[in-house]
Amino acid sequence: QVQLVESGGGLVQAGGSLRLSCVTSRRTVSIYRMAWFRQAPGKEREFVAAISWHSDSTYYANSVKGRFTISRDNAKNAVALQMNSLKPDDTAVYYCAARAVLSTTGYDSWGQGTQVTVSS
Repeated sequence: QVQLVESGGGLVQAGGSLRLSCVTSRRTVSIYRMAWFRQAPGKEREFVAAISWHSDSTYYANSVKGRFTISRDNAKNAVALQMNSLKPDDTAVYYCAARAVLSTTGYDSWGQGTQVTVSS
């Protein structure tokens, strides 16, 4: 299992920005892809963005395209999610996730989550 620790959440006004970070354990050679998910009150968990660990492939949910940017720092074993033009609808607990190279079931490592609250 890959240990993941998120940080950077907080309270921000609509239109503002936040940068989330996810630091992994020293096991990144086994990572195929990392992603951010979020879960808002009363809603199911949804995909936000993903990035391949050994390529430049990125993926975004339609709701965040053009506003959020996912990036990685392989040397620091970390991924980040730059969130700009935040909306109240972005309010959720954001989770970092990792998918192992040999995984056939998707993302199998999860962080504890960090709260993002966007006020009107």
